[in-house]
Amino acid sequence: MSPNAKGALLSLIAFGVYATHDVFIKTLGATYSPIQLVFFSVLLSFPLATINLMSERAPGTLMPVHPWWIALRTIAAVITGFAAFYAFANLPLTQTYAILFATPLIITVLSIPILGERVRLPRWLAVLVGLIGVLVVLRPGAETELGLGHAAALLAAFTGAFASIILRKIGGEERPVVVMLYPMVANFLVMGAMLPVVFKPMPLMDLAFLAIISVLAWTGGRVIIKAYQTGEAAIVAPMQYSQILWASIFGLAFFNEALDLYTGVGAAIIISSGLFIVFRESRGGNSTNTPVLRTRSRIGTPSAFRVSDLMKSGRHRDKTLASEKLPE
Repeated sequence: MSPNAKGALLSLIAFGVYATHDVFIKTLGATYSPIQLVFFSVLLSFPLATINLMSERAPGTLMPVHPWWIALRTIAAVITGFAAFYAFANLPLTQTYAILFATPLIITVLSIPILGERVRLPRWLAVLVGLIGVLVVLRPGAETELGLGHAAALLAAFTGAFASIILRKIGGEERPVVVMLYPMVANFLVMGAMLPVVFKPMPLMDLAFLAIISVLAWTGGRVIIKAYQTGEAAIVAPMQYSQILWASIFGLAFFNEALDLYTGVGAAIIISSGLFIVFRESRGGNSTNTPVLRTRSRIGTPSAFRVSDLMKSGRHRDKTLASEKLPE
């Protein structure tokens, strides 16, 4: 099996793991507040994070090189986790994924003011087409009323993109332990402070489900990192869109959710525009920073490190850049 085929297969497995993770979130979200779910998923993830941190060999302190950027990214990560958990709990899986798929489009737009990118007309047209796809999914003015779940999914897409683009800007100078640990601690403190307002006692089985969520998030992160180390980013990144298939299967099997026509058409439009941007960035001379490819990772999983946390700094950075073979 070629490296690219292996990388694509690993990525498919990783996003299948993430989709399973989201089924547990949606199941628990019918009973518990996202605040409680985020808090306990992060709490139960600290042992796994400790295992990952033990492999960090780079000397240094936990003081960030860019404290204000780290602070902004941490705030964005906290909002993303809460908003994504809320969206998964209150929307059909397929709708949530379709809206979150707009993240690369938002990254492209944010790359202009934050990274100083020059976005040419073809990518602007791809962004416009993708936003039309989002409107098809949302159907404003249709019989189906837009609710807080839709707003939460849009917010998660925006803040997730914002966190990713910040990491693209500073990731080469920050230690992986810094970019990973600060959002986890912030989630623990912020959600913990609000927990008494929404807390419901949890039976042992539900706590076990939360532990499974943490393990699945950690496992998915490890597998997707391996995928990016094995195959080219232009091959691995588009595999994220396979989640719409998992969402269709799991939604029907566990929640009696059928993929409706508008969500399917809108998702196809968003995915097409995202693929155009990914493959265009994989060609030399189109982007100085390739922000979509190099920040491509899972959003809305506060209990796990992000792929780009390790890819863009420390020991993984050089290896990743070499595997991408993208001219600057």
